[in-house]
Amino acid sequence: MADFADLYQEVILDHYRRPRGAAILDYIPESKVHENPACGDSIKVEIVAGPDRTVREVRFEVEGCTISTASASLMTDLVSGKTTEEVRFLAHRFIEVMRGEADPQQLERWGELACLKGVIRYPVRVKCATLAWHALLDSLPGEEDRSEEETR
Repeated sequence: MADFADLYQEVILDHYRRPRGAAILDYIPESKVHENPACGDSIKVEIVAGPDRTVREVRFEVEGCTISTASASLMTDLVSGKTTEEVRFLAHRFIEVMRGEADPQQLERWGELACLKGVIRYPVRVKCATLAWHALLDSLPGEEDRSEEETR
């Protein structure tokens, strides 16, 4: 039971119960909805960027589990105020860390996002944690033509 206590830390539950950046995004086309067919989670992400390519706001609409919702909420906190290039880097790096392709200690430098480190031990849940980040990449300017293979 201790593993589940680690996974569902208070920070994760707080972001699930009170997700930052949550909104109704009915106007986003179905082609931009990202889904995890293994569990049924789905998410839409919208980025509001200024002319200087600084992310002013990230909004999302999610129907998903605790991990996918909390990850999306944590993501909005982390990337707001950063340039689209910085956001792209962070998203790719986060996905690499969650897949076990990069050092998980990197999450410690990203504030509350470190609470998702325990998810790495549960491969089935990694897709839940990275779903919002794939949608974020797809929503960044210049990312419209990314192939599905790149965002797996």
